[in-house]
This record gives sequence, structure tokens and C-alpha cells, in this order.
Amino acid sequence: MKLTVVGGGSTYTPELVDGFARLRDTLPIEELVLMDPAEDRLALVGGLSRRIFARQDHPGRITTTTDLDRAVDGADAVLLQLRVGGQAAREQDETWPLDCGCVGQETTGAGGLAKALRTVPVVLDIADRVRRTNPDAWIIDFTNPVGIVTRALLEAGHKAVGLCNVAIGLQRKFAALLGVEPPEVHLDHVGLNHLTWETGVRVGGPEAEDVLPGLLTDHGDTIASDLRLPPALLNNLGVIPSYYLRYYYAHDEVVRELRTKPSRAAEVAAMERELLTMYADPALDEKPKLLAKRGGAYYSEAAVDLAAALLGGGGTPYQVVNAYNRGTLPFLPDDAVIEVQAAVGAKGASPLPVSPVDPLYAGLMANVTAYEHLALEAALHGGRTRVFQALLSHPLIGQYEYAEALTDRLIAHNREHLAWA
Repeated sequence: MKLTVVGGGSTYTPELVDGFARLRDTLPIEELVLMDPAEDRLALVGGLSRRIFARQDHPGRITTTTDLDRAVDGADAVLLQLRVGGQAAREQDETWPLDCGCVGQETTGAGGLAKALRTVPVVLDIADRVRRTNPDAWIIDFTNPVGIVTRALLEAGHKAVGLCNVAIGLQRKFAALLGVEPPEVHLDHVGLNHLTWETGVRVGGPEAEDVLPGLLTDHGDTIASDLRLPPALLNNLGVIPSYYLRYYYAHDEVVRELRTKPSRAAEVAAMERELLTMYADPALDEKPKLLAKRGGAYYSEAAVDLAAALLGGGGTPYQVVNAYNRGTLPFLPDDAVIEVQAAVGAKGASPLPVSPVDPLYAGLMANVTAYEHLALEAALHGGRTRVFQALLSHPLIGQYEYAEALTDRLIAHNREHLAWA
């Protein structure tokens, strides 16, 4: 089996490689190709990755290349984890929206739209090259904003599934609180990428008793603290939102915080410099503890599970992924990309039935789905008007004066990445 990671020079990659090494019985990789245009980073990450495989006696080989066509040729699956413009572009995404009093964040709001506009054309070009060399290959998208990027891939007819680590992170947290093993915890996870709620928590499978009420009673304060939301809100909702909902439920508070501290991009850039120095040490043959602070917790386990299921080698039968709605949530279009539990196998991901969704959540989902449709139109076809309409439709913006100002800032900061600008 050949698996390719596009964006293989990312400091995330040793986390992924460690998962491939530990879970080799689930996903038996013969060749792992790390592709990245940044040759210097690729050399450091590739070296550490080979040492991780060697330490854990993995029989597969790891190759590195800056040549995309060579990397994807003959691949059974291609994982996308790229960042167009690097941390410098992320720094911009997180700062210029604050000028208008709007959240600055790399996956939602104005910053998220900027990332989508930079990313979608690049991802579609990669996917076209994959299809030319191996039309049967699966594309696993971990590139943000996952919902919009996955929708772009699916609309273009590619064999693609979107992946996010939010659900698996919550599964691990709930398992620890409940005193059970993580695979025993099944989440009633519903929403869009980075806009999700846990409406049920079941120990033993999708038909088991819902223990969410007891989880909130016994551990609500701990869960609320992790989410940085008040316990009273969780009690009022009766569900557990993802931490991304804080951008919606406490927008102005978040803006005040972001204006008074360094951006997350600056923190990550500093962390990456330290990690790359560590990776250069020829004695290092395991992922360093610092990597856990970089983000993407449990990404490797989710990626192995998904790839194994898609390639027919195993994996758990139900996984939280991003896939076409196709009637699962009747208040959304069939071609909306939703994030829910799905049955995953060689034919792809089929969302499981979802209980009726409360209007409190359905309304926000419908609003953001409309934004994602307009965002994809802007990414595919360009034009200031399309960018403005997408921004105006977003519930974190919504006022025409803000949308006008943010449109000008977005184009100014991203002109080199926007062919139409």
C-alpha cells in the first residue's frame, strides 16, 4: 500500500507517522511518501519520520519529494494537510478582521474565508493530478476549512472524505471522565465542520443508553472549563458544543481577548521553529512532547482509522467524518457537507440517521451552510462581489459596513494568492 501526505513537511507529520507506526496492523503501509515544496523542512521532518519507523520496527519505507506528480503516482490514498501561504498568511487571517471588531480566526469568519479562497484552487489542482495517475485513489482532506474544501472536492467528482480531530478529541476526554476505553464511546455528533454539537454520548455503540445528562451533571464544570464557556450555558443547552462555538456564543468576549494577546499564529510559528530544531537532532527517534501543544491531537489515530476503512483494511465501522448531506439533515441541501457519524467502507462514507435537530442549532447550521455555498462560489469563480456576499452572509459578520471593509482587507492581504485580483 502506498500512501502520500501532501504537506508532509508540516511539523504535524511526526504525529501522523507515529500513528502509522503504532497502528501498522490496521493500516499496513509499504511506502509512505511525504511531499512538500519546502525542501529544508521536508528534509528535517523526513529524517525524523524514518527514525520513528525504525525505532518501532515498521517494515515500510519513507520517501520524500518536492515533486507532486511523482508523489501521488500510484498512491492508494492521498492525505492533504497543506497551508497555502504558511503561518504568515495565518497571522494575517487572525489579525486584520479584528480591525472591524470581528473574530480573527483561520477557519471561520473573514479569516476562514481568506483561507478558503487561497486553498480551494490549489487543492483542486492536486486532486486533478491524483485522478490522472490513479482515479481509484481516495483523498482524505485535513486541510482547513475542511467543510468548504471537502465540498469543493466532492462537487468536482473526486473520491474524497473530510476529516477533523474535534470529535476524536472529545471522545477521548469523555472516555477519561467516564472511566471507559475510548472505542467504547459513541458520540451523537451533528453539525458542520467546526460547528458541531454532541447531542448524545453512548457507551457501547449507537444503540446504547445516552449518558450525556449524567456526564453534564457529574462533570459539567470540567467540560465547561475546557470549552471556556459557563457551566450554566451547557446546562441550559443540554448538549455539549465544540469549542469553536465559543466564537459564536461569546463573540465580543473573544474579540476583546484576541486584541490583547499575541495571535495563535505567532505562538505556533515560534513552536514550529523549536520543533524543527528538535527534528534536526539525529538522536531524536520519537515525537517530542512539545508536539502535543502544536494542535491536531489524535489526528494520527483518526487518519489511520479512516484510511484503513476506505482501503478495506479494517478501521472502526462508525466514524465522524465530513461528507455529503444527502437528506441526513432535511433542513439542509443534499449537497451540503455535514460532519456526523457515518458508516465508512470501501465505497466511502454514508452518514447514519440523525435525530431531529433543535431549531437553536438547525438555524445556525443553515446560516453557515449558506455562507459555505457562497464562499465556495467565491473560491471557484472569484470577484469582489462574491467575496462581499459571502462575508455579508456569515453570522459572525452580517453588517454591510463590516462586510465592505473586510472585503477590501481580505483582497489586499491575499492578492498574491488570488488569480482574479
